[in-house]
Amino acid sequence: MRFKVVIPARYASTRLPGKPLLDLGGKPMVVRVAERALLSGPEEVVVATDHREVCEVVRQHGLNALLTRPDHASGTDRLAEVVESSGWADDTIVVNVQGDEPLIDPALIARTAARLVDSGADIATVAHPVVDAADFFNPNIVKVVLTARGDALYFSRAPIPYARDHFAREAGGETLPAEMLAYRHVGLYAYRGHFLRAYGRLAPSPLESLEALEQLRALWHGFRISVALAEHLPGAGVDTPDDARRMQQRFKNV
Repeated sequence: MRFKVVIPARYASTRLPGKPLLDLGGKPMVVRVAERALLSGPEEVVVATDHREVCEVVRQHGLNALLTRPDHASGTDRLAEVVESSGWADDTIVVNVQGDEPLIDPALIARTAARLVDSGADIATVAHPVVDAADFFNPNIVKVVLTARGDALYFSRAPIPYARDHFAREAGGETLPAEMLAYRHVGLYAYRGHFLRAYGRLAPSPLESLEALEQLRALWHGFRISVALAEHLPGAGVDTPDDARRMQQRFKNV
């Protein structure tokens, strides 16, 4: 199976400026992510960044980096620029690995690419069963509902699917029914080159704006998103200064 990995790494993070260069055991975080991605067996790993220093540091570690425009609204837009500027074919499989996940499982990256190849969909992503009621009702945890063949029907911050009879019997929604088909979305994506080329021309979806979920744009315009189910929830990424301190402690003796 042939695929490429692109790691979008925006320098100007609101909550953690300079995040890609966060020192983790003597290496910048984005380098740690790229090294994990290389273990998944891709043809190529490219760090796509808006900052010259990030580009230079990545190259100093013997890795590929591409300086992209600073005005991209999302990581997907940055991927689209890489596909276009690199001249990748429409059938190229491109996995988007977030630049703030230094604990990403290489096997999960490969599995996401394989899901796209095997399903024939336009996009593949990952989900994990929700077993805790607090997570199910938490709007910060995105849920996805699937079709019989494993395609995404809808993504939402709301508790979906809603087990009406179970929650009617139980005040407060403190447990989930045993047969619950609730899945937590994991933000790892594989795309076909043709979709990334088309993405910039797609009008934003009203649902995307309401839910603040970029993937709803693809569903709104009729693209297929196939979902692989992960047995284990991936490790948390780095979004805040507290996350950064915890991750630095983890890599302290690496």
